[in-house]
Amino acid sequence: MKIALTGASGLVGRWIAQAAIRQGHAIDPLAGWRLGDAPELGGCDALIHCAFHHVPGKYRGGEGDDPDAFIRTNLHGSVRLFQAAQAQGVGRVVFLSSRAVHDGHTAGTDLTDDLTPAPTSLYGQVKADAEAALAAMEAPGFRTASLRPTGVFGPGQPQKWAGLIRDFLAGRPVPPRVATEVHGADLGDAAMLVLNDPDMGGAYNISDVILDHHDLLSGVAALTGSASQPPMRSDAGLLRVPVCARLEALGWRPDGLSRLHADLPAIIQNAKDAS
Repeated sequence: MKIALTGASGLVGRWIAQAAIRQGHAIDPLAGWRLGDAPELGGCDALIHCAFHHVPGKYRGGEGDDPDAFIRTNLHGSVRLFQAAQAQGVGRVVFLSSRAVHDGHTAGTDLTDDLTPAPTSLYGQVKADAEAALAAMEAPGFRTASLRPTGVFGPGQPQKWAGLIRDFLAGRPVPPRVATEVHGADLGDAAMLVLNDPDMGGAYNISDVILDHHDLLSGVAALTGSASQPPMRSDAGLLRVPVCARLEALGWRPDGLSRLHADLPAIIQNAKDAS
């Protein structure tokens, strides 16, 4: 399969590219294309859209001081991309959405695949609106799906924990936090399962481990010999935890905790290199 992949070098796109190549697919990263343009997709069997324009290091709040441009680029630009794919005969489109579409649900809520979005940020709203626009285009010969990953971690650059680890090693205060996470390699595998799902359509949650800053940074201290003290544990009972029933039915079996233990030395080095 030839897959057009936007955002192929980004935090998430790089993992999807690796998974696709492992499975023997050809990747077209749409060199020179910018979000908002209508690309040339001739010969592509599928499109996976991961590109997103935002203030560096921020997703929620990623609009900075220009929300209109944020909407124009990310929502209208995504819709234009979906329309180009449909017009050019691309048979399957997968959109990288976000767990942020569910931020408005009550603390402790289990987030099921079919739960109605309740965004509280412009980021979440743009993702939810793009999901809806893509789903409305579903037609014979044009299958669509949206992925809703939680936080994505793993070795490499960009490194999401670079600032956190650098602050900890420098002895600066680190706030308590607990969050749901998924390893990028497991996300890449999930994307391939969705792309090949005979019943592809709608939304798929992608989440795996519940990770506390206390545990993560305790591991960093053990590997580096740092005398810094990790923050106190947070209350995981207040988390809104994604339920990944659709992916599990496709055979998805993530292994984020083992991957974290194996990759933490590289992640620490990535954080140091990013300073």
